[in-house]
Amino acid sequence: MASTDTTPAQDSGSVEAGLDALETTVGGRTPFRQTFVQKILPPIAAIVLVLVVWSLLTPIVDDPSKLPSPGAVADEFKNSWLQGELLGYIWTSVSRGLLGFLLALAIGTPLGLLVARVRFVRAAIGPVLSGLQSLPSVAWVPPAVIWLGLDNNMMYAVILLGAVPSIANGLVAGIDQVPPLFLRAGRSMGATGLKGARHIVMPAALPGYLAGLKQGWAFSWRSLMAAEIIAPSPDLGIGLGALLEYGRNASSMAMVFEAIFLILFVGIAIELLVFNPLERRVLRSRGLLVKS
Repeated sequence: MASTDTTPAQDSGSVEAGLDALETTVGGRTPFRQTFVQKILPPIAAIVLVLVVWSLLTPIVDDPSKLPSPGAVADEFKNSWLQGELLGYIWTSVSRGLLGFLLALAIGTPLGLLVARVRFVRAAIGPVLSGLQSLPSVAWVPPAVIWLGLDNNMMYAVILLGAVPSIANGLVAGIDQVPPLFLRAGRSMGATGLKGARHIVMPAALPGYLAGLKQGWAFSWRSLMAAEIIAPSPDLGIGLGALLEYGRNASSMAMVFEAIFLILFVGIAIELLVFNPLERRVLRSRGLLVKS
């Protein structure tokens, strides 16, 4: 008769196997029906609901100068496309926003490292960065115009002043949440100075840093729109903010709505195509997001 007794080693092995089974991800592709119901259908339903409510409100307001019909806004999009200007509006703003964000990234990252790792620097400029982050970016447009004139340098200056504090503060917050054990282990292996920042501090602070990057992009985009709205110039080209201001000057609510929808579209596209995949990758690499 075979014995049914199990040893402690076998028990621990079965427990580990059970835990591994719980963490095992399910392979295979997600059915299209499930993807459609969970990810595609909800935003479509929300858009349809907005269009229905909008269409019902239009005859009630009965004033195109205050609330244009969906058809009037669609005609504005159609005219911009047929005239070859629609993509130009988008590219003018997106190219400025991305370049300004990259400049802010190059400045805000080392600044955040310096503030987080040097006590004197944190005491000196840490509160200033927090104050700058809370200052509305629109407040920088008038002095930037006076200092730099109506050119792209003014636009980039406003973007930097709006985005750098957010990126730096996000990195500082991420570094503050790094367990001290990681830093001590890194120092024991010789990872100090720039080497420690590259191999220990930055990877450990990546979730907080990524949150700062998302906020930095939001501030970059908002700062750029503020600059384009307040200080439009034909020499700078027509971006989305300038399109919004031109629509206001022309009392064309259809053009105003066109600009608003394009601004929203760019913001949502950058979030879905850039930051969401990065965030999922970082969370999954840390076991915080299980791929099912």
